[in-house]
Amino acid sequence: ITNVHTASPALYFQNTQLFPYHYYFAMDALGWTISLDLFNAQTYFSQQRHNLAGSLIAHDQYDPNDGSLGIYTLEFWPTGPVHFAQVKLAYDLVSEHMPFAVDKLYFHAPGETQRVIYNQEKALYEQADLPVIATEDLYANMRYTPLNPGESYGLLKIVDSADSVSVRDIVVLKTLPNTLSHVAGIITETPQTPLSHINVKAKQNNTPNAYLKDASTDPNILALVGQYVKFEVLPDGLSLTPASYEDVNAFFEAVRPTNTQYPPRNLGVTQISPLSEIQFKDANAFGAKAANVAELDRCLPPGIAPTGFAVPFYYYDAFMQTNDFYVAARHMIEDPNFQANPAHRVNALDAFRKQIRKKSLLPAWMTQNLQSLHEQFDPNTSLRCRSSTNTEDLPEFNGAGLYDSYTHHPHEGHIAKSMKQVWASLWTYRAFEERDFYRIDHFTTAMGILVHPNYSDELVNGVAITKNIYDVDWPGYYVNAQMGEDLITNPEASSIPEEFLVADLMGEERYEIQYIRFSNAIDPGKHLLTKTQVFHLADMMGLIQNHFRFLYDIPWFDQHFAMDIEFKITAEGRLAIKQARPWID
Repeated sequence: ITNVHTASPALYFQNTQLFPYHYYFAMDALGWTISLDLFNAQTYFSQQRHNLAGSLIAHDQYDPNDGSLGIYTLEFWPTGPVHFAQVKLAYDLVSEHMPFAVDKLYFHAPGETQRVIYNQEKALYEQADLPVIATEDLYANMRYTPLNPGESYGLLKIVDSADSVSVRDIVVLKTLPNTLSHVAGIITETPQTPLSHINVKAKQNNTPNAYLKDASTDPNILALVGQYVKFEVLPDGLSLTPASYEDVNAFFEAVRPTNTQYPPRNLGVTQISPLSEIQFKDANAFGAKAANVAELDRCLPPGIAPTGFAVPFYYYDAFMQTNDFYVAARHMIEDPNFQANPAHRVNALDAFRKQIRKKSLLPAWMTQNLQSLHEQFDPNTSLRCRSSTNTEDLPEFNGAGLYDSYTHHPHEGHIAKSMKQVWASLWTYRAFEERDFYRIDHFTTAMGILVHPNYSDELVNGVAITKNIYDVDWPGYYVNAQMGEDLITNPEASSIPEEFLVADLMGEERYEIQYIRFSNAIDPGKHLLTKTQVFHLADMMGLIQNHFRFLYDIPWFDQHFAMDIEFKITAEGRLAIKQARPWID
């Protein structure tokens, strides 16, 4: 909208396929000849601006629960201090020239800068009867969200529990399970975030994944339950069409690796080591999780990353050989019933893990060394024993949620108890199915263990990506957070996390925070993290991005590289970053 400082403002609708930026439109379509700096000064950040630049966004899947579907939002650059008079001018002009959008056009403030101004001027909007939609209402009422677009084939099932589904199943999940084995496709009727374990695994495995409101009662889905289908997650909806058994077989033969893969496993490192002595290159002996946590402590200020020790793969291998568990595992896998029946695999693997935990012995030297490890910590400290394998946290294989970690409390005695639990988790059904699909050899897969003091009574749990996942052209960070110990990756069924972007968008502040939705664990309108905490987290994420970009030898201009981190705000109010792994997108 030009000439907004006069009595004759002019509205232009801009084709973003031809002119992706307002400045290019002004130069190439309107014939202006001013500099970018002058254009920005006159358009975005001044109350004496000459122009208003905004966006009209179609939310086709918004469900207002009145029988209709879809709305439009009028939005402005997030850091631009847009006041009521400017919004009213834009709204009236757009409404006049978009008659098809009558009763469907809303003003939406995408960032904190405009949310603060709106709250100050709320009475003016109410007096003018100008429709406004809050971010939390906008995203909470979406009927459909494509989390991971794609195409697949499989057997369509509606399931309450995903314990024994197989790689050839397309599952409709009524709730988000804490764990999910490899499947062919995912439809949930509970909203997801991009950072849930389900979606992280879907991206790793190229599994189509979508949220659909009331999916389990959708007539189009019910008509095909129990049949083989072709499943597509598309930008504007999902598609299910009948398919044959031969179609399913052909699809999986095409996407599954041809040859057996043998993950690197260095058994020459035989000593438990402090993280301070472990380097990035030592991932082949301790696992990528342990090596990456060690690197976090090198790139971050003291006290943010965990300090502790790592137990090498050598210990797992010696334990398995001492108890003849490799032999037992081979016999189990070779059983024709094990190979043919998913439910039998679940039961057999459960029994095998129980054997590892309950009916096993440690060599005397291992018992002594693990006791010495335990004695490095205060005897009243609970220790977190975390899985660190050679098949997770890798650039090409995330392995999120495949393996288990355990907290060893002071009253539990020898730490061997928790070590066995972690080692046993290498043989969970979900982990076995994942490795089997990718033809990863089960017997060169190895489990290291990362040991550090446990975090307890934390104020906030969160996960984040060190890039702007919605627009890579604008550097930023994407964050999910929830109150207390409720994990973002494996949330409680009713948990809604705080979801936001923090980015440098040329405003008066270093960063602009754009909230997508708010946590349901606190009062409406409140934030889990203060602005100071968000800015501090963003600064640390920048350090992590630069450090690991160098370690993974990623060119500076590669916009796709990012790290996936897990963080906490501790009981003392401090930021702690406990994990970093490559983000798979």
